[in-house]
Formats: sequence, structure tokens, C-alpha cells
Amino acid sequence: MVFSMATRKVTITLDAQQLESIRAFVLAGKAASISGFVQHAVGVALDDVAGWGALLSRALDETGGPLSADERKWADAALSLPKLRRSSVA
Repeated sequence: MVFSMATRKVTITLDAQQLESIRAFVLAGKAASISGFVQHAVGVALDDVAGWGALLSRALDETGGPLSADERKWADAALSLPKLRRSSVA
């Protein structure tokens, strides 16, 4: 029995230099196709995001769990940029 993932055709926009680099990999035989290269890159990125999510979850578990509402409010205030005062031009 063969299992395959359903695929959909989509349009994406890439920087011209990125596309040329991908084409060079394909021409050098280091990637089967542009589509295959992009599929692989997306898979790597998704695995990376999942890995960071798991790492964050473990770190939170080891340090007392998710931030409380008060801790989140403090962090938001500490990490936000100071608001610029707008002076009226009269």
C-alpha cells in the first residue's frame, strides 16, 4: 500500500536572487525541482517552528509554567518601545 500526501498548487512570491539561487541548485543537480526545493524548505521551517515550540513548552514547565496575567503585563511594558509624543505644529 502506498501512502502519499495530497498536494495543492499555489503561487508564491520570492526575491529574484532567491529564485536564481534555487534554480542554480536545480541545474547543479542538488535539488530535483524548484517545487521540490520549496517543499523541502517549508518542511524544514515547520519542523524548526515545532521544535522551538516544544523547547519553549519544556522551558516553561521547568520554570513554573506560562506567564501569569501580571507577568505578561509587566513583560509587555518592559519590552515595548516608548511612545513618542506628538507635538502639534501650530
